[in-house]
This record gives sequence, C-alpha cells and structure tokens, in this order.
Amino acid sequence: MAVRLLSHELSDLCLGKPALRSLSVTSTIAEALEVLKTSDDNFVSVWSCDHKAKTSSGFESAAGFCDNYDDDDCRCVGKVCMVDVICYLCKDENLVSPSVALKEPVSVLLPKIPGLVLHVEPSCSLLKAIDLILEGAQNLVVPIKTKLSNKRKQHQKPSPTVTVHKGREFCWLTQEDVIRFLLSSIGLFSPVPAISIDTLGIISSEILTIEYHSPASAAIGAISRTLVDQTSVAVVDSEGCLIGEISPFTLACCDETVAAAVKTLSSGDLMAYIDCGGPPEDLVRVVSSRLKERNLNGMLEHFSMSMSCGGFSSSSSDEESMAASPLPRSGRYSRSMSYSARMVRRAEAIVCHPKSSLVAVMIQAISHRVNYVWVIEDDCSLVGIVTFSDMLKVFREHLETIA
Repeated sequence: MAVRLLSHELSDLCLGKPALRSLSVTSTIAEALEVLKTSDDNFVSVWSCDHKAKTSSGFESAAGFCDNYDDDDCRCVGKVCMVDVICYLCKDENLVSPSVALKEPVSVLLPKIPGLVLHVEPSCSLLKAIDLILEGAQNLVVPIKTKLSNKRKQHQKPSPTVTVHKGREFCWLTQEDVIRFLLSSIGLFSPVPAISIDTLGIISSEILTIEYHSPASAAIGAISRTLVDQTSVAVVDSEGCLIGEISPFTLACCDETVAAAVKTLSSGDLMAYIDCGGPPEDLVRVVSSRLKERNLNGMLEHFSMSMSCGGFSSSSSDEESMAASPLPRSGRYSRSMSYSARMVRRAEAIVCHPKSSLVAVMIQAISHRVNYVWVIEDDCSLVGIVTFSDMLKVFREHLETIA
C-alpha cells in the first residue's frame, strides 16, 4: 500500500479538476474583477504569452486558444483574487480615484515573490509535489492529460477565460488538494495521525494579530502577508484572547468596495461588516460618512453605487460548507454567513486545542475550506496556528521512512 501511494503522479490528483480560468498579464484590473465576480474559484490565473496565437481563420484568438506555441512562450506567471484588488484600492491614491486605479494592468497586483505558481508535468511524483509546496509553491499548474478532440474543438465555443494550448487545458493543484489525497490513505501513516499537534511540535507561534478596537487599516499589510502565507489575521482582545479573524478567505467573497470599510472601520466593526448577510445599514452609513469627511469622493461614488445596486447578496450555500466551530466562550461576537454568490463559510475562527489530534485538525481545515486552524486554550487565549504546510512536513518525514 505504501509503495502504491508513493507511485502516484500528479495526474492522479487532477482527475475531475476544472480547467483554469485565465487572464492575460496585460488585462486590466477591471477585467480581472469581472472574471472574479463570475468565477467559482476565488483565484484566477494570470498568463504571459509572448507569441501571437492564431485561430484557424488566421486572426489572433481572444479566447485563450493557442494552436501554435512554444511551452516556454506561454506561462502562468501568477494568480490574483479579490483580496489583491481590495488591498490595492486601500492605497490613498487609489481611494481618491478608484476608476482610474482599476484601469491599471493586472500585473501590478502580482506579488514580487518567485515560485508561488509553478508549472509541472502530469508525471511529476507526489513526493516531488510535496517538496515544491514546502519550498513555497502555492499552486502547481498541471496540463490536463485528456486532449480535446478535433471535432469537439471545432464545434465547442471556448470560454473567453479558459486557457487552452494545442488542444490541452490546464488545472492547478493546491496544498488542500494534496492534504485531501493524503487523508484518503491516512491509515498508512499510523500512528502519526492520532498524535496531538502539541506533541508533534507543529503549532507555530508566528502569527499576525490585531486588537479588536484598532483601526482595520492597520492590518492591510498583514492581510497581504497572510494572503501569501495562506493564513489569516487574528483579532484579539486586550488580554490576548481570540475574538475572531480578518480572513483573506472571507474577504475574497466580498467585492472591491470593502476597501472603503477597511480604511474607515475598526477591526471589530470590519468583522461585523463582512460577516453578515449584507453589511449592516448603520456601518454602511458610517463608511459613507467617513469617506465624505476625508474627501475620498471617488471611492464614495463607487461605494454608493455598489450599495444602490445591491452589490452584496446572501449565499445559498449548503450548511456543511458554512458551519464553523464557534469559540468556546460565551459573549463572543456571533456572526452569520458572508455575502457572496459563491460557496463561503461562516466566519467564526476555526479553532482547536493543543491536544487535538493531527487527523482531527486536518478534517477541520478541509471541511471549512481553510489552510489553517487556530490553536487556543480553554480560556480562549491564543496559542498559535497549525497550517497545511506544517502538516505536510509531518507526512513528508514519514514518507521518507517508507520510501
């Protein structure tokens, strides 16, 4: 059984994965917003293609079909999500005139960190994929092995945002995909999965926090960092107890006008703003008033238009995807579902105890679609965080012993 696990290639993990939706690196941020708002995925891939892709009629393809290409010419160079746009619009100069800021190329949103997105072959081994992730890769771009038939290609209208080269589509794999795959063979790692995360030594104390009453704008840099680290910003009280979080996952299910709330509200109020079925009317008035006081008329106009158009809609997701572990102390701030047309979860911080087993924490994270779980004591004092990356290190070491 162990040998079979080690023999798996990434193509085995790609079964059923959807083809990537994509943007050209020269697309505008406004165009990226349109794709993000209609996508089932929180992220959209960004591609750089130096050649001119031609359709059968000889015209350049606008749909991402590249029939004549060199692999080295066409590469996924990164990914963007709504959080990138929100943090970008939080800059003072962009708040003054968001309409101008949104005309900039999407490339300005890409983090200047190499290796976050990597191309790999379908034959890449599971062990190699884990090593790449532990070295910092967030997404592994993999060609989907099944080629489109010529007949299908002739009659199928391609999506304007799906990347297809030489009849081949691409998908990508994440830390979550690998963890899910390992969980399906969890018995091979016995007794490690039953050991507590405290005993395994995988609780990290390197966390980003902000006090409940502090301005949310003070967390903008931390939000950008947690997006790269695939974690979250903990919101704590004056005693260091966990109240909630400002999560990139939750923000990714909002729209770009949340930048106005980030710049004008406290951290506690921001949690209430983004975690309801729609932002509370009193907080909407506060945001509008403070934008006006600061003469941020460009964002005020954009914000008011979004509110009047009903830019925040409740999700109709299933209960399982929205349930979360409430904090085990009465008096904590209760919040309902985030506003989104896509699958989201309730935004209470997902928590565990230092004595929780590794497999229990894995299941918690996977069921709530997050890459981490906060670790707290019985009194809600924050101990640290456990991430998928921490878990993968444990499994990688165990795989060494059976290789």
